[in-house]
Amino acid sequence: MSSLFVVATPIGNLEDLSRRALRVLGEVDLIACEDTRQTAKILHTHGLKTPLTPLHSHNMKKAAGGVLQILEEGRSVALVTDGGTPGVSDPGAYLVSLARERGVSVVPIPGASALTAILSVAGSPTGTVTFAGFLSIKSGRRRRALEGLLARGECLVLFESPHRILKLLEELRELAPRRTVVIGREMTKLHEEFLEGFPEALLTELSQRSTIKGEFTVLVREDKRVKLIRDRDDTG
Repeated sequence: MSSLFVVATPIGNLEDLSRRALRVLGEVDLIACEDTRQTAKILHTHGLKTPLTPLHSHNMKKAAGGVLQILEEGRSVALVTDGGTPGVSDPGAYLVSLARERGVSVVPIPGASALTAILSVAGSPTGTVTFAGFLSIKSGRRRRALEGLLARGECLVLFESPHRILKLLEELRELAPRRTVVIGREMTKLHEEFLEGFPEALLTELSQRSTIKGEFTVLVREDKRVKLIRDRDDTG
């Protein structure tokens, strides 16, 4: 019986690929991936020669249809993203939904994820976490979404590009100046970096850099210690 394997791949360090994921990538008939060049690097590193087919935001419907046909012929396919777990802020969710509608077995092969990576090192208390992925690039829609997310008062995790990280920090400085922000940049990669502080301090830090590069995962949380001090000040 054919299966669609949803395989998590490294978000940076290639050693983070599990033995199970490696076995599945070598056994399936086809790998559907965002960028064939990126996935080819992983396969080459481990001596695998499984055929690749692109499935990204620009060809999603047509490519998903082709992959589904292969699955319905009784062959197995692995779905991967450029890094991390498919279906989390990438077009893979469309294929998964289509496969489930057609009765195809969908099997998760868990592993690396920027979301769980930032949560594991941020030192935030357990509780409700809102993951919003990438905010809209349109200013009005972006601001309304951020205001709504912050109003929930929950731990918030976002993805952001190096081109808009300063804009995000400016927005947080205005909308949530006393919330603690933890930034993970290039997690698991050679230049991995973690920054923590209020939006103003982080904005100052990054603004002073000549260039801003890398992939950013941003966690925003209510700092209970700051809230306690603020409450004391309010009551005199």
